[in-house]
Amino acid sequence: MSLYIGREASKLWKRFWAEVTTEINLLIENWKYLLAGIICQYIHGLAARGVHYFHRPGPVLQDVGFFLLPELGQEKAYISETVFTFVFISFVLWTFHPFILKSKRIYTVLLWCRVLACLVACQILRIVTFYSTQLPGPNYHCREGSKLATLPRPDNAVEVLLIVPRGILYGCGDLIFSSHMIFSLVFVRMYQKYGMQRFIKQCAWLIVVIQSLLIIASRKHYTVDIVVAWYTVNLVVSFIDYKLPELPDRTGGPSLLLPLTKESRTKEENHKLLNGNSGDPVDRRLRTPVNGKILENGNTVHVETMMNGV
Repeated sequence: MSLYIGREASKLWKRFWAEVTTEINLLIENWKYLLAGIICQYIHGLAARGVHYFHRPGPVLQDVGFFLLPELGQEKAYISETVFTFVFISFVLWTFHPFILKSKRIYTVLLWCRVLACLVACQILRIVTFYSTQLPGPNYHCREGSKLATLPRPDNAVEVLLIVPRGILYGCGDLIFSSHMIFSLVFVRMYQKYGMQRFIKQCAWLIVVIQSLLIIASRKHYTVDIVVAWYTVNLVVSFIDYKLPELPDRTGGPSLLLPLTKESRTKEENHKLLNGNSGDPVDRRLRTPVNGKILENGNTVHVETMMNGV
């Protein structure tokens, strides 16, 4: 029994180390895209803090969602944040599952390059919209009479450039469209395409719908912020999927789609170790008998037959 456990642990460690080596090579090739995406996250946070200086509290606008959904109240506002945190953490953990599980379709580094590309495109559109028109925030701390509804004039540049968690949680003015919905919809769309469990996909879409309703019920956003996020994010993700080369599919051997890295041959060889494949499906596909001949890499090789008269 102990011998079996030791053998399995050794296999798991070898697979983990092979995955780490492959992902490090991909990270070396794509670190600029990841760094640019992370920097854009900071710029987006900086823009959201900046619009808070322009926010002016006022009466809450008439909203059909506020009329249809009962108000949760300040004491239950944490529910929508809890749902979002669950979606965020679950997706991040799933993107690292190739390091442990044997059934896998993605490379973690390449997937995060794609995720960040979608996030950045949506966030640029978001910055343009909420700076175009500042609406009075419906959240409790953004209403008239709240000390957090407006920010005092900054004394220095550090105060503007330094983003603290409190400023993220208690921001005002960055309404159209919802940042929480951007992250959630991008994550769900990515799992819808690259995930393998149909039940989880259905649950993920249901959770995002519930999160949309909870955000409105918590009065964190107007209904228009949620509606615009739904069609904008889906359109942006579809456009980026159309423009960017497809990710290599790891489940069925080497991918025939466009590679994203220069070390495509090395990655194809790593398929055997990372995915447990034995044999080369490419050779079997290219060396196919056709009318007494073998097609090999586009060249015709004649073979002898044992049939008389041929």
